[in-house]
Amino acid sequence: MLKVERGRRVFPVSDKASDVTKAWQQALNESGCQVLLNHGVVSVSNDPEGGFVLTTASGRYHARCLVIATGGLSYPATGSTGDGYRFAEALNVPLQPTQPSLIPLTTSDGWTGELQGLSLKNVRLTAVNGRKTVYSELGELLFTHDGVSGPLVLELSCHLPQPVPNSLDVTIDLKPGLTEEQLANRLHREITAAGKKRLKTVAETLLPQRMATLLLQTARIDPEMQANQLNTAGRDELCRLLKAFPLRISGTHPIAEAVVTRGGVDIRSLNPATMACKKLDGLFFCGELIDVDAHTGGYNLQIAFSTGALAGRNAALIAKSI
Repeated sequence: MLKVERGRRVFPVSDKASDVTKAWQQALNESGCQVLLNHGVVSVSNDPEGGFVLTTASGRYHARCLVIATGGLSYPATGSTGDGYRFAEALNVPLQPTQPSLIPLTTSDGWTGELQGLSLKNVRLTAVNGRKTVYSELGELLFTHDGVSGPLVLELSCHLPQPVPNSLDVTIDLKPGLTEEQLANRLHREITAAGKKRLKTVAETLLPQRMATLLLQTARIDPEMQANQLNTAGRDELCRLLKAFPLRISGTHPIAEAVVTRGGVDIRSLNPATMACKKLDGLFFCGELIDVDAHTGGYNLQIAFSTGALAGRNAALIAKSI
């Protein structure tokens, strides 16, 4: 059973990734496919008499058709260590540079560590590179010891060039449900009504405690100041930060921590209807190994399943014709 969450992200109802692998294992067993364990492939080469030669730690194998589905460079603990790129290169298949995607981002802001573990929901994350808005979405983000993560940040990482340009301007709209005018009016009302209460107390009615403290620090406003002492310039600065709190993105975590790998086998070298290599008969590529990636929520799994099914079916047709 599946469920659809915000952003059309699809997950098992149980929230257990193991349920996906169990379903896959069951389908594999029912297909009658022979699985050879402990046969790590060392190299792949063309056979002068046709087909391909696979050299493994346990011997050599000849294959008339070959489907390479070794995954990318993320999650190496699963065995996805980039071998497929090496095999493709040995077969002279063109590759695009690999980069991490769907990955936490680091910041040059020292304060993110102070907010570690704090999750902000229903905020808008916007990234502008030069004059171009490359990303702007509503959702949830999470502060980490060295930056930010969460669904919004992972999606943003899909749209960023590597390395992250210095021209990138990233902001958080902490009150996306209000226009600047509406927010300014609300601040004026709440600060006026607060009278002699501390501004820290007022800020905590708008934001979680740690974020409220950071807001005042960034605005250079004394959190112990009485609300009725705040001038118009101070209110304007709070309003500006609430609508566009700055994040200085400096980079990403290592590719091994990425959900998926961007780059890989150049899709222009493949037949999209079959996933067959255009220059080598009987050779197919699929899944994360190819240069296709998408947002979080099951889309990358669907890419792997769909391209894998295409490659497998068409390879089987060739094998049956021999």
